[in-house]
Amino acid sequence: MRRSAVNPILTRLDIPDLPPHIVDVSSVFNPGAIRVDGRYVLLLRVQTRGRETVLMVAESEDGERFSVRPRVVQINGIETLDQKLYHIYDPRLTRIDGTIYIMFAADTDDGCRLGVARTDDFERFELVSFGGDEDTRNGVLFPERFNGRFLRLERPNRVQLAGGVTTGSEIVLAESEDLVNWRTLGPVMAGRLHYWDELIGSGPPPVKTREGWLHIYHGIATHFASANIYQAGVVLLDLANPRRVLARSRNNILEPRESYELTGQMPNVVFPSGMIVDDCDDEGYARPESLVRVYYGAADTVVALATTTIKDLLKGCDLRDQSQGNGGSG
Repeated sequence: MRRSAVNPILTRLDIPDLPPHIVDVSSVFNPGAIRVDGRYVLLLRVQTRGRETVLMVAESEDGERFSVRPRVVQINGIETLDQKLYHIYDPRLTRIDGTIYIMFAADTDDGCRLGVARTDDFERFELVSFGGDEDTRNGVLFPERFNGRFLRLERPNRVQLAGGVTTGSEIVLAESEDLVNWRTLGPVMAGRLHYWDELIGSGPPPVKTREGWLHIYHGIATHFASANIYQAGVVLLDLANPRRVLARSRNNILEPRESYELTGQMPNVVFPSGMIVDDCDDEGYARPESLVRVYYGAADTVVALATTTIKDLLKGCDLRDQSQGNGGSG
């Protein structure tokens, strides 16, 4: 992957002041990404000086130089929930049947839960659903239905990092008929102990290719005494049965190396959360030569951009080594 020459593409200095609480913010990171009517749109996680989290929209004509709208995203319907949401963060954007859905995480008194909202124009946002019984994060929707059902990847939070957040070592697949009630179908892939992706979680939503569902994920190496290192990898899932792993990158495809990735609120982090593919064929498959833009949070402080192609991402998947890669049935 090739980092943008203008990285980081968004910093706290790009966030407009919105008194009284959103002034001289602390950070902006982990954006969802999509292309709408020829323009590139990011849904940003912005953190205030009070360590409150809000969502804001940024737009670009070239996918690299963004301007941030001077207002906070309000999701209509959140106010009707019977529980307190402390933060709404890490949005992922997926278009299904012409509607743009936002999968987001939110902290509650009972842990992290996933929510779904929708928009047609990034002006008005409506809550579709929120909650569940399990502490879970990193939810991403597939961009099409399977036999009329919605599918999503998610990462249950079952691992407590020493002095840190609750995280997880397994990505699972869930289905829903209405985006409200979800049923877990089973595991997809697990972390690989002692390697770069001991703990894992989904990145941007999967992309459909002729070879399978191409999915970028993050992995955490925890076996270093000084820090947990967040990196990115890629996996290829079966088109008809996304629980079946066809290939998985043995090495990471992006790791913290630049100063803005190594230093910040959470050092040593690249966290992919948005992905835009420039060119698909008439049947919706990403073309091998298509440019791919991957938007990621760096050190939980800024937004950065790396580019690649579908062909190169597929090469990054290692067909020869699927050990510990397949959590699902064949």
